[in-house]
Amino acid sequence: MSYLSKYKEKLLFLPIGGSGEIGMNLNLYGCDGKWVMVDCGMMFADDYTPGVDLILPDPSFVEEEQEDLVGILLTHGHEDHIGAVPYLWERFKCPLYATPFTAELVMGKLREAGIADEVTLHIVEAKKAFDIGPFKATYIPLAHSTAEGHGIALETSKGTVFHTGDWKLDQGPIIGPECPSSALAALGDKGVLALVGDSTNVFNEHSSGSEADVQANLIKLVKDMNKRVVITTFASNVARLETIGAVAKATGRSLALMGRSMQRILAAGRATGYLKNLPTLVDEAYIDDIPKDKILIACTGCQGEPRAAIARIARGEHKAISLAEGDTVIFSSKIIPGNELTLGALFNALVEKKVNVVTEKDAFVHVSGHPGRADLRQMFEWVKPQSVIPVHGERRHLERHAAFAREVGIKKTIVPQNGDVIEISDKGLRRIDTVPTGRLARDGSETVPINDINIAERRRASLSGFITVSLVFDGKDKLAAEPLLAIMGVPRGKDDVFYDELLEAVEEAVERMSIKSRRTDFDVEEVSRIAVRRCCRKLVGKNPGVATLITRRRDMEL
Repeated sequence: MSYLSKYKEKLLFLPIGGSGEIGMNLNLYGCDGKWVMVDCGMMFADDYTPGVDLILPDPSFVEEEQEDLVGILLTHGHEDHIGAVPYLWERFKCPLYATPFTAELVMGKLREAGIADEVTLHIVEAKKAFDIGPFKATYIPLAHSTAEGHGIALETSKGTVFHTGDWKLDQGPIIGPECPSSALAALGDKGVLALVGDSTNVFNEHSSGSEADVQANLIKLVKDMNKRVVITTFASNVARLETIGAVAKATGRSLALMGRSMQRILAAGRATGYLKNLPTLVDEAYIDDIPKDKILIACTGCQGEPRAAIARIARGEHKAISLAEGDTVIFSSKIIPGNELTLGALFNALVEKKVNVVTEKDAFVHVSGHPGRADLRQMFEWVKPQSVIPVHGERRHLERHAAFAREVGIKKTIVPQNGDVIEISDKGLRRIDTVPTGRLARDGSETVPINDINIAERRRASLSGFITVSLVFDGKDKLAAEPLLAIMGVPRGKDDVFYDELLEAVEEAVERMSIKSRRTDFDVEEVSRIAVRRCCRKLVGKNPGVATLITRRRDMEL
């Protein structure tokens, strides 16, 4: 039986990802027996999941509701909103909806995944309403740090909900609308039951600021520099790429773009009418042919990603460019919480080369793409929502967003967690159920549960090392030779003593087993594992991962 069959008369909101975290945005709206999804994003892995590239929301609930899912509306092209599409779409098999730039990025991902021919991708015209099942959707352009950011107005039989997506108000945007007050005010005049909105920058009291001001200040900053200048930023920040192009022109420098993701954004932007004003680009192979005071380099890696261009440059591993004393690297981006140590190491590596490092803390080189409280206040005044549901943020962001809504007179608020089923009505907001949610990991070319044993073993090995034990049994299930040990990443104290004691512990443990138990590989593996870990805890205070290789020589001549 369909989940929605018991809630036929209700309008529901259900976050599967993105509430209580920054990233993995995946939200469901349910009405009249159908679901529509807004965004399908990912987040990057951290040290807790070694070897994993991406973290995805677990869509198991949505998969069970597939027959009632009418489509996926994508608000804009950032990875935390579209990055899971190529990995999860086959679990949904429903149409996608996006405006041209976002569609270009998504189609590139689908082609890489080899499923582009299977997916129906509808190109949406902003400000023009269209039907998707029982919902009527209208994309409303909003400024953000990439091209074609949108909020989505969802009209239903129970009323209208406005899902803001990521947004800001910008009095001088390089790309995107200035302040779409008329469209938002018109939406508010029709009546909005709930605003479901971005909470990322809620601790900033003021408006987030204008890209035009960043451009003016970067031009002023770079004009005073007489050596090589590198600006690193988010590749997806199309407005910032336009700004960097303007800086190059204004300072008489040629421009080079470095990093695969930056090239991908450039191609998508030009294919959909953006980034047409950049100066002629210099291929990175010819950067060294241009005088240092005549080149500006834009590259990836503003968060310290180890494989990104600026990190490889800092390590002296980039084939096309090196930096020297007096050169400057400008980090035109926000330092995302959690990346401080990684970025600190990168800053230090550059400073060791006597390269000047400029961050948002040193100069006005960045503005956020998310609303400060002044922006939120203005949005509330235009849209006049009866209630507010904060999303897209950690718990502290959501709580502050809800509190601010109440401060300005919107008393009906609720702070959701992933899996909360929330009823939206003119009476307010009510949590009426919860459904299971979780996380998946993109591990190499496989998508696995976040608690997959291979990830757990890798984590254990990264923290405590790994020991492999090789055991050979003869035809009577006795040890035919001394065990062999391969030790990786485990502190050994006095190496010969450690090895001998470990060897003795394993040998004694196996020999204490009954003949019957020795015939079962699982039992032998468990006894070996316990003996190794117990000995390691005693000798060096570590609890390593253990693998046991068993060879049985039943035909051995006795």
